[in-house]
Amino acid sequence: MGRNSRRWTGVAALAGVLLATPAAAQTDARPTVGLELNRVDQIEAACRFTFLAENGMGTDLAALTVETVIIDVEGLVDRLTLFEFGALPAGTPRVRQFDVPGLDCAQVGRVLINGVSDCGGVEGCAEALTLSSRTDIDFLG
Repeated sequence: MGRNSRRWTGVAALAGVLLATPAAAQTDARPTVGLELNRVDQIEAACRFTFLAENGMGTDLAALTVETVIIDVEGLVDRLTLFEFGALPAGTPRVRQFDVPGLDCAQVGRVLINGVSDCGGVEGCAEALTLSSRTDIDFLG
């Protein structure tokens, strides 16, 4: 086998790896339902939580409801409530806002997603939940 033959064999092998990589990456991508705590604002006597929700499940969610625990800056549970995000179309970001009456935003230390109450009948939705925050408040699940 000559020098040029080995070079072409190496190039062909490299091309095969490069061509196969995007397909492998696509099959490894797991579906997600992303919730980002985007803003927290005091609105008179209520604390408004603004979320960016992104459905990466590959199918529309007829509904998403999460059991949410609000924990104060001292680490004490302030309240447990349900946030109903409603329908989330696949691949389309949605903004949802929830006003929690009688809550001082400055006293919120953490927001915990305790569980998913409704996933619109889509299997694996609860396990696909990914959380992030653009605020100083810890957002956990």
